[in-house]
Amino acid sequence: MRRPLSLTRDLVFPCVMGVLNVTPDSFSDGGLFSDPAAALQQGSAMAADGAAIVDVGGESTRPGSDPVSAEQEAARVVPLIEKLHRGVAAAISVDTSKAEVARRALAAGAAVVNDVTALRGDADMAAVVAEAGCPVCLMHMLGTPKTMQVDPRYDDVVDEVRRFLEERLAFAVAAGVREEQVLLDPGIGFGKTLDHNLLLLRHLDRFVALGRPVVVGASRKRFLGAILDAESQERVAGTVATTVVGALAGAAVFRVHDVKPNVQALRVAEAVMRAGDA
Repeated sequence: MRRPLSLTRDLVFPCVMGVLNVTPDSFSDGGLFSDPAAALQQGSAMAADGAAIVDVGGESTRPGSDPVSAEQEAARVVPLIEKLHRGVAAAISVDTSKAEVARRALAAGAAVVNDVTALRGDADMAAVVAEAGCPVCLMHMLGTPKTMQVDPRYDDVVDEVRRFLEERLAFAVAAGVREEQVLLDPGIGFGKTLDHNLLLLRHLDRFVALGRPVVVGASRKRFLGAILDAESQERVAGTVATTVVGALAGAAVFRVHDVKPNVQALRVAEAVMRAGDA
């Protein structure tokens, strides 16, 4: 039986998670990697560029998107995960909120489950993760992808997202998931305005203080476009800026489309943070 990936033993933080969407409708790269050969090439390139994790998704979670069936989602991701597992050194993550997709992906070689619903989308997901013993990323999202950007409101976005992640961490542990295998993601862009996103980034240390590795997923997102007046493909420098901000705050994983510049930015940020250490 394959040994589960350990966050403490097998990954070195901070690190980069490459985004590999095999969907026709994701916000930035929808359709680019629907072809299996193109997807495999992209995943291999991400690993070669320094991604410690390649995150494979078969259902778009962009604002306004519609869900797909578990069968369709699995058909998109499972064959690719099998090939990546055999061919790249990076750990493979499956970006899904469906227990059946997660189960099949883990059997195919995935090592991490990235659940944007934080185990709320499928009542069986916690049991799948607990049985596998694998790492799981729990993310905050207001509503669903279909509704999340329809006038999102908070009294205190940082406090509310923090309390949500605390509650979901407790839920996961109570369901049998080992606490040391949980990552937490404040959900940049998932039911947040520009100001909400900026406040979450400014106060990432509040999430780091929860004691679990924090994932930052700001790559190419709409709020960067609003700041830079740039289309999604032109938001690489903005994404790199969020990676550096996150690294300085102690975040652990950076989920990005453009792996190489973010890996390089992390190397520089780490060098600065180590300067003067014995």
